[in-house]
Formats: sequence, C-alpha cells, structure tokens
Amino acid sequence: MKKSFEYWKKLHASEQLEQFSNDREGVLWLKTKSIIRKDILAEFLSQNSIELESTRLGDQFAELFARFAAKPNISNNMLDSFIEAKNKQQIAALDEKQLVSELYKLKSFDWGGDYQNSLDKYLVSRYVKAIQSYDTLISKFDKEIHTAVQGYVLNSWYNHWSSILIEHIFKSHKIVLPTVGQIKYVDFFINNVPFDLKVTYLPAEFVKAERKNRGLPVELTYLKQQARLLGIDFDKNAPPSDIYYEISEKLKDNGSKAAMAVLDKLRNETMTILKEVLDEPKKLAKWLYENQGEMRFGSENRLFLALVDTNDFSGSWKLKRNLDLLKPAIQNYLDNFSKKKISDLKVSFTYKGRTQTFSALTDVLFIVK
Repeated sequence: MKKSFEYWKKLHASEQLEQFSNDREGVLWLKTKSIIRKDILAEFLSQNSIELESTRLGDQFAELFARFAAKPNISNNMLDSFIEAKNKQQIAALDEKQLVSELYKLKSFDWGGDYQNSLDKYLVSRYVKAIQSYDTLISKFDKEIHTAVQGYVLNSWYNHWSSILIEHIFKSHKIVLPTVGQIKYVDFFINNVPFDLKVTYLPAEFVKAERKNRGLPVELTYLKQQARLLGIDFDKNAPPSDIYYEISEKLKDNGSKAAMAVLDKLRNETMTILKEVLDEPKKLAKWLYENQGEMRFGSENRLFLALVDTNDFSGSWKLKRNLDLLKPAIQNYLDNFSKKKISDLKVSFTYKGRTQTFSALTDVLFIVK
C-alpha cells in the first residue's frame, strides 16, 4: 500500500526512521529529499525534461515525490544516475593528496577543555557565570580561553576534513550511493540501506564501564596508586587527563621492570576488552547509541567506523588521515557487505530520559593498527 508524502515527512521529522530501511518507497523519499536544493533540483529537472507546477521548494518536493512514487523503478534509476554523476564530480573536485598533507600538519589533538562538544556552554559556565571580576576575566584570555577556543577550532577542523576524506572513500565504491545535498540522518545508501557514518575510536568511557564490569579499578586510580608505590611524584591538582599523561610518561621514563609492568598491565586489560568487542561489535554499537550526547541524540541507522591504534590508544585520532590503512579496509568491508543479513544488523536500545525503546540498523567497521 502506497503511503503519502506527508506520511514519510512526519516519520522523518519525528525521528521514527526504522521504516525507511524496510520500504523502497521510504528510500525513494530520502533520495528525492537529497536533491531538493534550489540549484541541484533545477539541474535535475533540466536534465530529465521535467516541469513542475509548484514554485516553492517544499511544494516541489511533494509534487516530485508523488510523480516518482507512481513509477518507482524508473524514478529510482533516474535519481541514481543523476546522483552518481554528481558524486563523480564531487570526488574529482577533491584534491585528496593535498587534503591529507594538510591534515598531517596537526601534531596534537587537544580540545583545550572539558566542554564535551559545546564550547558555548563551557565558556558560559566556566567564565561568564563563574567570574564577577572584569580584570580576572581578562586575565583568563591569554592562557585559558585562547587555548580552549584554539583547541576547539583546530580539532573541529581536523574532524570535519578527515571525515570528508573518509566519506569519499565510501562514496567511491560501486554499492554506495551518496546523498547529493545534506540530509539529516543520512550520509549515503549501501545497497539502498540508508546510513549515517560515525567515526569513533575505542571510547574511554566504554573501556571504563567494561573495567568496572570486570571488577577492575579506574585506570587513573590505579596509576595514582602505583605511582605512589614506586615513589613517582605528580601534580595532584592538575586535570585528570594531565595527571594520566604525567604518570604514564614518568613510568615510561623510569623504565624499570616494575614501572613497565604497570603500563603493560593496563594495555593488556584494554586489549582484552578490544578483542571481546571485535568478536561482538554490536555491544559497542549499542553502547554508542545509549551514551551519545543529548544534543546530538539520534536513532537513525549508523555505520560506526572504529579506529584503534593498539600501540597508542590515545593517538588513534591520527588514523583518520592514514589512507594506506583506511582505503583497503573500507573497500574490503563494502566488497563483502552483500553477504551480511540485514536482520543481523538490527539493534534495540534505550536512552536516558526517554521511555520508548528505539530500533536501528547498525554495524561497526573496526580498523585496528
């Protein structure tokens, strides 16, 4: 039974996205939405000799979809051909070598604060509302505020352009159809299944939760304890991440058998967690859905690209620009995607503060160095 344009629009607006994955008409609606940009739509209509009665963009979307839904096979082929041609233009326009070279200029990945994706909230809570003195506030600019803003901008720049690079690897594969214009919740279709690509690592909070489940102490707590036993001093008033770094580096510099045993123990415990999640990737996917930030909450289909450098877990961010590692792994994954059962990709999850149980299609592609 055919469904109306408004039916799909309402589902999309209310984040009820599961049905789009199981219905060709829903996929057709998403593909149509991807070309509803004034310039892109005009090009598409001209190339395919289509005239619309509507003049407003929203009305044109509804009218075009109604036409497409009446002849779904022809319409899908028409849309796919147009989108594929636009994708080739976008790929050709990207100077991959130069972009990779630019990304290698970032030497450290430091956000400069603990604001968890919201610099505005961090600055307001830490400085605007916390400091009454004008002179004190001014004194914070050179060292603290400048560092926070610079770190946020540089890391956001790196994440944006490295993600563009990774998306192009996916979009270059024959079974992947990208969206032309940006669509909320969808980056591309793999064999007509819509996915939002999320690049992640082995999250520190996930490791922390897994350590707790195993009765292991928090890593920083363990490091502090061992540092005291080995007579290694550290700044007790520094932020947790700085304390972790200081103790770890001093243990390496110490070089004694006891010091190296501390680091080896932590690494081996993390490797055990990694090996288990490699065997059961949906466990990580579910955790990522359930522990996403409230401001970025979504229940859409997600393909997680998990990058892990086992020689330096904290340096896994560098793998986002390592094309020698990324390209063959992504291409191999896509070459074998058709062997997967869609039913095996289904995950159900809950989210704090929300009563319903959500469902989505998801997968995790691990790239481990």
